[in-house]
Order: sequence, then structure tokens, then C-alpha cells
Amino acid sequence: MSDRKVFADSVTALPEEGLTAHGLMVAAARPEHRKEKMKLLFSLEIPASAKEDLEARVANGEVVPPDELNRKYAANAGSRKALESWLKTQGYKVTNTTPDNTGVYAEASVDKIASSLAVNMVRVTKDGVTYNAAQNPPSMPADVAKDVHAIVGLQPFRHAHKHFRVCTPASGNRVGPVSARVNEPVRAKGVTKGGKAAAIPTPNVKNAPPYLVSEILKAYGADGLSVSGKGQTIGILIDTFPADADLKSFWQKNGLKVTIKQIQKINVNNVPMPPQEGEETLDAEWTSGIASGATIRIYATGSLQFVDLDAGLDRIIADLASQPGMRQVSISLGLGETFMGGPSGEVAAQHQKLLRLAAAGVNVFVSTGDAGSNPDNTGHSATGPLQAEYESTDPCVVAVGGTSLTLSPNGQVASETGWSSGGGGKSIFFKKPTWQKGAGVPPDNTRHVPDVCAAADPNTGALLVLHGSVTQIGGTSWSAPVWAGFCALINEARQKAGKPALPFLNPLIYPLLGTSCFRDITAGSNGAFKAGPGYDMVTGIGAPNVKQLIAKLT
Repeated sequence: MSDRKVFADSVTALPEEGLTAHGLMVAAARPEHRKEKMKLLFSLEIPASAKEDLEARVANGEVVPPDELNRKYAANAGSRKALESWLKTQGYKVTNTTPDNTGVYAEASVDKIASSLAVNMVRVTKDGVTYNAAQNPPSMPADVAKDVHAIVGLQPFRHAHKHFRVCTPASGNRVGPVSARVNEPVRAKGVTKGGKAAAIPTPNVKNAPPYLVSEILKAYGADGLSVSGKGQTIGILIDTFPADADLKSFWQKNGLKVTIKQIQKINVNNVPMPPQEGEETLDAEWTSGIASGATIRIYATGSLQFVDLDAGLDRIIADLASQPGMRQVSISLGLGETFMGGPSGEVAAQHQKLLRLAAAGVNVFVSTGDAGSNPDNTGHSATGPLQAEYESTDPCVVAVGGTSLTLSPNGQVASETGWSSGGGGKSIFFKKPTWQKGAGVPPDNTRHVPDVCAAADPNTGALLVLHGSVTQIGGTSWSAPVWAGFCALINEARQKAGKPALPFLNPLIYPLLGTSCFRDITAGSNGAFKAGPGYDMVTGIGAPNVKQLIAKLT
């Protein structure tokens, strides 16, 4: 193997056969499986000096135009061409390359992938779904692979998870018959343990869960403002599209003058869409609710596999030139860092894309997760190792944690504490950014999350219309799109004030820790970490006061 470059971080270890420690079943591949096709991303690294320079510019609050990004901060074009040529000789079909030369997407049969990358392909079953997967690290000829730093897609059983939680009547939320405030009757679905029809959430009680958009706007100082996100575009990265009927019903129940023309749907990979599960609907309903004047561009990838999500990020980057108002993106997905392989695998490939977005002045809001400080490989159980979830740990995103929010009858905040299932912790991949400092920030040299927070607890959750029915939902998948909407309001205010759109937000807001721009959340725990005065790994620097943020940032 001395003449081949090995990509150890592009896979995680798998046994020969049988059950793994994380509940995966590994079996040998049969001949018919070797004819099946797989899509891979070969990610090329930009020069180290260029990467360091770009990271420094982001930390300094600079915004780099898209043409300069592609010209000055690109991978080597010669290396990309050599890679494409080699892939074609190995039987791959090159389906896409990125303008900055950092990404080559290619498709081939399992058999050709096995021979070209010197991997043993097996069958891996996870949660009842069986995938083709590489058992050992891939390798390539060293001269072809000199600038390649990751091969993404060889283990599709490792994929991102959604960060939303549906509240059930047993959770203790306010439930009851839907009244005139909802404007139409909704028949309850499902049954309780006793066999009786389950009550459904009702927003007929003012300032009680499930919360309406107007109630959340008031809770975070975003009501009565002269901005609605007009002229702004919010991108959403997810696997499928919401139903138009659900969106229209949500807007109607919230008294919002949003039209379906404001929703733009991009089928990133030109594939059939999976059915709605709630995440896509939550993201679209609440971004459009908070920023009712904004355009919402939904980038649906067809799956949550990293190679498809990478394609979505590349499409967002490619669209920036034609979508100058898309300066905020919401991503409510993640996977525990210990399940990501290593820092030079999928993490390296995505970090390079998120760095480009931050440099272009696009604030990406990523939910921190719904399994507390110890998420397992499903993202929905607090029985895993102590870890934070990627992409929220990336230093080029705004990581959004969760709170439990209770309002008084007049709409004021009665209490707000750290949500017990909100993700947070220390990264094992990234060092502390220069801007992450202030009271309460641990003194070590590690990236900590979250950065900020907002309501997430499903027991005091949000109104959602899904499959035509009213439900109550929560999770950091609620807090992240809410923050993306807030960002659109701030950017409109800056535009009205004759200022350019925001650069990367974190260097601007950490100095505001302890000011009236943020409500410090000082109680609550997510397992290993506790909320307290100043920064903490449950609620970050706190919950926003949007009116004060607009005043400060304009």
C-alpha cells in the first residue's frame, strides 16, 4: 500500500460479521448486491494556508464575495481533473463537480467501488434498513489522491438524524378540544394506553402551549417591530418537502399573511421525495412564521446520508450568486461526533463547505440535538457517550440549544430554564475559535456548544400543522429555525439602516454576553452540564431579545 493513500477517517470500524456494539448487523454481500450503484463524494482540500487565511477573515467579520471565494480559496484544478480522469478509467460516472474544485461526485457499482478503492463491501442493517457499506478504510493511488482528504458515502448507515420531538398527552402538556381560536375542528388521532381517543393539543388558551408565532415573537422581544424579513431569503437543508396544505393551514391559524409563492422548493438530487415526518414542516412553518415577509428556499436532498447533504450544501453555495438575500440557513440535523469517523472524513468535507458559507456572510443555524449531553447513534436517546453533535460543533455555524419556556397569561416570560434534553458539550474535533470567550466560557482550547438558545421543550412546545392535523412539537429543531427567522429580521433592519447584511454572527454576539441583548438562562441541566450565570453548555450565551439585538447590530 506504499503507493496508495489510505483514508482511515472515511469509515468506522466494522467486524467481520454479526452484531456490533452499536446495534448494527453485519453480513457478507451476495453477488447480486455487487451490481447495485452507490454515489460517493471525493472531497479535495483547499491549501492549508488558504484555509487558515479564510478562517481568520471569518473571525474578523469579513464577507468574501462568491467570485473571490472560487478564485482565491479553491482546490487545485489540476488535481480535480486528474481525479476525474482516474475515476472514469475505473468505471465511475462523474455526476457533478463544484466550481471551487473541492467536490467531485461520482457513481459506480459496488463491485467497481470495491476494486478501485481496495475495500471489502458488506451488508449492514440498521433500524431494519440494510445498506451496502465498506468494511475497511478506502485507498487510492497516491498521485491521484494527493489533494483528496475525504471519501464520503462509503458507509450510508451512518447518517444525520432529525432533531424534533412530538409532544404526547402523557407528557403533561395542555391538551383539549380545539376551539374557535384554531378556527376549525381537528379530529384527534391515536389512542391512549387505556384505549380512549387521545386528546389533541389546542392553542385556544392564550399564552399557553402549543405556542403560536405571535406568542414566541413577544417572548423574545421580536413583536411590534417594523420588520418582517422582507427582502431576505432563508435556506432550509432537509430531506423532503412539506405539504403546501399544511403550510397554508399553519399560516391561517397564526393570522399570518404568508403566501405559497414565498416557498421555493429545490430538489437537489432530482430524486423522488420521502413522505413528510414533521421536521421539514416544522422548519418551513416556523421560519416563515417568524419572518413572514421572507422567501423560504427548501433544499430537499431525498435522504439524510452525508453524500446527499453535502450535495445540498454545495447547491446552496452555488446559488449564492443568484440569491444575494440568502444570508441565513437553518439545519436541524446532527450526529454524535464519536460516530462521525474522524476529523479528516465527513467532518472535514462539511467543514470546508460551512467555512465557505460563513465567509460569504451566510449564517447557518444548527440545532444541537435532543438527547442531552449523551446522545447515542440514533440521536434520540440519552444513553450514549458524553459528546456533542456535529454539525452544531462546527466553528462556522451558530449552534442553537434549547430551553423550557413558560409564559404568564399576559405573554411575559414566567420562567425559562435549560431543557433537559437539549444538546451541548465539547467538540473532539475543533479547537476553540478566537471569538468564543466571555464569562462562563471554559478556559480550555476546545469548541463548546451551544452558542445561543430558544424554546425547544415539547412539553411547552410549538403549534404545528402536519398531515392536516394540529399537533404540539418541540426539540432544538424548533429553536434553530426560530433563530434563522430572527436573523432575517435583523438583516432587514440593517438593510433599512443602509448597512450591509450581517457577517458571521458569533464574533458579534459573544461580546454581548451579559447585556440586555440576551436573557441569561441560569437554571436547568442537560445531563452532564448545568445552566448557570454567563455562558454554559446547555443554553450558550442565552436567549435573545431581538429588539435589543437590532438596536445594537444596526
